Amino acid sequence: MLPGVDDLLAGLRVVALPMVTPFRGVTVREAALVQGPVGWTEFAPFVEYDDAESAAWLAAAIEFGWSEPPAPLRDVVPVNATVPAVPAAAVPGVLARFPGCRTAKVKVAEPGGRLEDDVARVRAAREVLGPEGRVRIDANAAWNVDEAEHALRALSPFDLEYAEQPCARLEELAELRNRIRDLAIPVAADESVRKAADPLAVARAGAADLLVIKAAPLGGVRRAAALVAEAGLPAVVSSAIDTSVGLAMGAFLAAALPDLPYDCGLGTAALLGADVTDDPLTPLDGGIPVRRVTPSSALLDRWAADRERTAWWADRIRRCHALLPA
Repeated sequence: MLPGVDDLLAGLRVVALPMVTPFRGVTVREAALVQGPVGWTEFAPFVEYDDAESAAWLAAAIEFGWSEPPAPLRDVVPVNATVPAVPAAAVPGVLARFPGCRTAKVKVAEPGGRLEDDVARVRAAREVLGPEGRVRIDANAAWNVDEAEHALRALSPFDLEYAEQPCARLEELAELRNRIRDLAIPVAADESVRKAADPLAVARAGAADLLVIKAAPLGGVRRAAALVAEAGLPAVVSSAIDTSVGLAMGAFLAAALPDLPYDCGLGTAALLGADVTDDPLTPLDGGIPVRRVTPSSALLDRWAADRERTAWWADRIRRCHALLPA
């Protein structure tokens, strides 16, 4: 049954964690943490998301804190390094924060950025990883079809593993897949899954070769795993710059999938300048363990958000809770 809102707010701890490098404009990552009967859980939709979208994140947090996740099929989840839209010269330093990772996801198409900068950033990642490493890009739906085709042809010499959400609409993704068949660059769908009224529409439309799945936006581990099974496409489990508590939810999702052909985007604790635990889920030997995380009281105090921001998150939880079915 759905816990009451008072149960969620009784032990609410809101933190504001600095980022090592700005990521999609975020310099401080806020998250609301709650201890449920089963363990600690996290509610951290980005501040610009409305209540209707954020309610799914709350449902996921409740599921993870109030029920046991599916039994894991693996103890460690291989993860990729994540390279924000930094200058090419900064790429080796970013990748050094992800020890053992042989896959890099490189952000491209940043607002105000240039294709030349994207090419230089991807080239730098390829040079660090070498020919046997894997390089994938993420455009966050920023291109139209023509721009995406032009960019992918410019980036194709770097042997891309796939291109994540190059365009926003399903029709654009489907058209782009047809246009770049000669490049043999798979297309991955992220926003077309987690922000869609029908997350399975992208699979039915033949608009993607694989899915990028996040547990929180899809309402929890079980719902996300069921979606992957129904879609019938390979999946990459990713995060949303979560604390280690939130990353644990993604790790349990990745561990529950029968097939995990790609490294997952769950190494993003390495992008944080601080965390809520002394034993964070940062990459080691290219992976993170599948386990729950218990925050440190001292770190919760050290990185506590101020009273105004804590009240803001409490009000958000109340609003989102009212949208959930009993």
